[in-house]
Amino acid sequence: MAPDTDSPRNDRLPAPERWSGRVSLTPRILAVNVFALALLAGGFFYLDSYRTRIVDDRLVQSARELKLLAIGLDTAPTDRQDRLIAAYARQTGDRVRRYGANGALIADSFAMDAPRYELRSPEDEALRRHVARFLDKMVDRVVSADRPPDFEEPAVDRASAWPELVAARRSGQPEAMNRYAPDRTFMISAAVAMKDGTSLLATENARDITRTVRAERFRLGLVLAAAVLASVLLSLFLARTIVQPLQRLARAAVRVRLGRAREVTVPRLPERRDEIGMLARALSDMSHALRQRIDATDAFAADVSHELKNPIASLRSALDSLERVDRPDLRAQLMAIAQDDVRRLDRLVTDIAEASRVDAELSRTRFEPIDLGLLIEKMVIAREARGVPRGVRLAFARPRKDVAVVLGEEGRLVRVLDNLIDNAVSFSPDGGLVRIIATVADDQVLVSVEDEGPGVPESEREHIFRRFHSVRPEGEAFGKHSGLGLAIARSIVEGHQGRISIGDREDAQRGASFVVRLPMAVARDPGIVSE
Repeated sequence: MAPDTDSPRNDRLPAPERWSGRVSLTPRILAVNVFALALLAGGFFYLDSYRTRIVDDRLVQSARELKLLAIGLDTAPTDRQDRLIAAYARQTGDRVRRYGANGALIADSFAMDAPRYELRSPEDEALRRHVARFLDKMVDRVVSADRPPDFEEPAVDRASAWPELVAARRSGQPEAMNRYAPDRTFMISAAVAMKDGTSLLATENARDITRTVRAERFRLGLVLAAAVLASVLLSLFLARTIVQPLQRLARAAVRVRLGRAREVTVPRLPERRDEIGMLARALSDMSHALRQRIDATDAFAADVSHELKNPIASLRSALDSLERVDRPDLRAQLMAIAQDDVRRLDRLVTDIAEASRVDAELSRTRFEPIDLGLLIEKMVIAREARGVPRGVRLAFARPRKDVAVVLGEEGRLVRVLDNLIDNAVSFSPDGGLVRIIATVADDQVLVSVEDEGPGVPESEREHIFRRFHSVRPEGEAFGKHSGLGLAIARSIVEGHQGRISIGDREDAQRGASFVVRLPMAVARDPGIVSE
């Protein structure tokens, strides 16, 4: 079921968690990477400061150069002053105007020498110039740049029409000012007052500043475009390698949840060696274990129903016959059959409950170190004190203390050993010997229970661990065992990360040998002390 992002509980979550719950991984990956690029886009703010520094330097330079011109004019003869102004204008490209003490224009370099520029109609300009101006406006708006005033030639060209000239005459120091030409290039003007009461004004269309800034902006744009492209491609790559496998795993998990686990194949992604691959294999193993558990549950339910039918049918038959029989001996016989079936049902129900409870309890039980040698020794002593049926003898080869130590739950391990010893005693002949051996090998504790019975055929050695499968000695009454003892023993041993198997005795004598292998709690050198 999809998460309810509009629930009151979700509204109480912090804003980042609510946002992450609504947005998939792909947009988030893109957002994170593009956010980093947004910091790079901040370079456009650098362009504004870069342009400001260039303009300020040019203003200082123009004021200094015009001051030098004023010094030269103060020392030059009157008849050479106009030629000096024209030479200066020709060399710098500035338009230099000189105003008298009354503010009237008395000299203009454009009148002395033809200006070296050509007027063009805006409609005749190349498209790239219009695009460049549009970008200039956009960048200025983004960075909130201070816009200088527009440059306009005064209708009456007098000194009072130029603020920089007025300020220079008042302060006696060179003044400079920046304005925008109609084509958004910079008009740099400088003014200086001379000793004879006249003043100079130099104006320059500093198109080179605009070209320099635009070139820097173009290079920065190329870097930003390349970075954005690389970031998008990397984000899509990450989305492909992370989001798509997760989506496949999520779809498979949903199909498993909907109950179609049998036809679902969870991708294992064997080529992935990262966390996604680990997750895929974990989910695959989990679904496989779930499928096995479902199969085992189905088989167990079928076996339970089958095993319960027999005693129930026998009990029903005995009770039905009891109503029609009048002879006391037959009624007593039928009552004994009914009581035996009831005991059999009770034993089946108890063992079935035990088998169903083993896995759940083992998963919650905290394992403790257990010395199997000491545990088996106590069990053998207790059995011999109670008496072993048919004169069967028990022999135990006990290892040294604290050698055969495993991590486990004592009650469950006692159940396993009881089942194995009961099984060995029941198959042993009268006066036979049951040998119990505990030893250590390869960081494992091995416990073997050997009897002198008929042994177990190889074809039956795996089947006897199945639920409700029972092979009993000849002459034993039917229904005395549920067939769950060895199945429960295997479940307990596997719950302790061990294995249980059956084979022939190592001394080649007649009989069976059950071997339980459990991991050691602490690795030690093996040692056996025989009694």
